[in-house]
Amino acid sequence: MLRNTKKEGTNGKPPFGPASAAPGSHNSLVQGTLVEGTIQSENDFRVDGTIKGQLHCKAKVIIGPSGKVEGEIKCSNAVIEGEFEGQIEVYDLLNVRKTAKVSGEVKTKKLIVEPGGLFNVSCIMGAGKIQSASGPAQTAKKEGEKIVQSANKA
Repeated sequence: MLRNTKKEGTNGKPPFGPASAAPGSHNSLVQGTLVEGTIQSENDFRVDGTIKGQLHCKAKVIIGPSGKVEGEIKCSNAVIEGEFEGQIEVYDLLNVRKTAKVSGEVKTKKLIVEPGGLFNVSCIMGAGKIQSASGPAQTAKKEGEKIVQSANKA
């Protein structure tokens, strides 16, 4: 006969608890899923569904072509291919792809906006005051701070 020789948790149930993530692992919110509230993640997070609320991630956030985030994002790096509306703070590189629609307030160390991407935001690169983006793409420097203003039209 077959016997289970594996020990279960102390209460007779399988030991389900917080699993430690393997290096390089990521989380994914699939298309057709809506999450409202606050999400915190230690690892990369891909959004192909919809988030209304806050996403705080210590790694990279990717908003896929079908993804939409309304609210606040704080992360190390970000790639936006879908839609974002709200406040985003990226500690290193924000990459806005040609399919993206971004509006709100942006704080980032480095920025890439591909031609065709809609980037209608107030943007700070480095320390300083947020300045509105109201005209065509331009870059200005003021006492060591970088301010990027961009309003691409498709």
